[in-house]
Amino acid sequence: MKKKFHFKSISARWFANSLATVLAVLLAADSAVFLSLREVQTNSVAQYLRGEAATIRGILLYAGDYAPLVRQTISEFDKKDKMELMAISRSGLAVITSSGFTPDPGEPMPDFEEAKRTGEVTEYSGKLLTGERYMAVTALLPDTSAYAAIRLVTSVENVSVDTTRYALLLGFATTLVLTVVTLLGLYFVRSIVSPLRQVGAAAKKLSSGDYKNRIPEPEGDDEIAQLIRVFNNMAAELETSENVKNDFISSVSHELRTPLTAVKGWSETVLESGADSIQFEKGMRVVIAETERLSTMVEELLDFSKIQSGRFTLKKENIDLLAELGEAAMFYKEKARKENKHIEYDEPDAAAVIFGDKNRLRQVFINIIDNAVKYAEHEVVITAEFLTDSIVVTVRDDGRGISEADLPEVKTRFFKGANSVKGSGIGLSVAEEIVSLHDGTLKLTSRLGEGATVTVTLPK
Repeated sequence: MKKKFHFKSISARWFANSLATVLAVLLAADSAVFLSLREVQTNSVAQYLRGEAATIRGILLYAGDYAPLVRQTISEFDKKDKMELMAISRSGLAVITSSGFTPDPGEPMPDFEEAKRTGEVTEYSGKLLTGERYMAVTALLPDTSAYAAIRLVTSVENVSVDTTRYALLLGFATTLVLTVVTLLGLYFVRSIVSPLRQVGAAAKKLSSGDYKNRIPEPEGDDEIAQLIRVFNNMAAELETSENVKNDFISSVSHELRTPLTAVKGWSETVLESGADSIQFEKGMRVVIAETERLSTMVEELLDFSKIQSGRFTLKKENIDLLAELGEAAMFYKEKARKENKHIEYDEPDAAAVIFGDKNRLRQVFINIIDNAVKYAEHEVVITAEFLTDSIVVTVRDDGRGISEADLPEVKTRFFKGANSVKGSGIGLSVAEEIVSLHDGTLKLTSRLGEGATVTVTLPK
């Protein structure tokens, strides 16, 4: 089915405006050239006739004996193939002609009448009674002559033919130029419209949920190429967001199901165990641990939601950073001991005062130390170092480490590497965001089999 040609389209507007303007300009130029050529040709013929008339009149005036010389001049006129020379009597009739044929007495001679009135050499262009176009020039003779004037007449049909030929050439040139302009214009418009149509089609697919669709990027760096690149970048971002959303749903569903299953299972076990205090205590511990895990996960998800929506704020004040680090380390020492692991941390005596949010920074240290204890084989080492304009906190574990392939993605939201253990996958991402809001940096280094080191640098 053919597409309808809508005048609201870019192509239609170009045809209606640009092409019409070009056509009008070309037609105006052609008309001006055509009229100029016709004027030049007409003036050329008139000048030629005037020159001949002046020459003949001059010869006759010099001789003085007009009648015999007039007849001789007309009979011996050597340009009979181009024009006709005739003698006009006092009564206004052509009495002698170089062709030997007497003109129709009914033919008017406006040039002769004008010459009698003005006394000057005059010219006239018109049509004979036969319809042939001609031009005539009349030059008066002295009153002493038997003849009133000499008159030169020539056909201008050839001039009209030449003018028509020029008009056809101009028309052909106009058509050629218009065709070239149209083709170039169509190519130009298509080079714009075609990519825009691609963008429109891709946008429709994007709106229907097809985030993998991309537009082939053209060469160059013009506006269309930039638009396509921006669109592809937008599509890539939307695809990434969609993947993040799917990963979020999958990760959260999995992470919520695990503790809920444990809570449900141990609750049923406790109910069925009756008065067995050992089983009851063990069940309650599991329920409490999994509840705490759920609470931590919900807090992380809430923080992540605030970060995504731009509602994540800090309550900054002057705080002792090492006090927050010490509390976080102390909190996890007992947990590490129960898992036969050791946390080594010698807190410096000097206070490390910075301007920050103590609760959020404690959250950062808890997340980092929790991960370190989770992945460590035997030991977690925490150090704090004072630099000139910053404080550097390092947390190092001796665990399995991170592969080179996974390392760049570890801080990505919801990422879980091959060696990861249970968790939402957003804790480190939230921690990095908190550190960034304090104008600091969070750096992760690791090698597979050699543990991992997290370095937090915060300005004083």
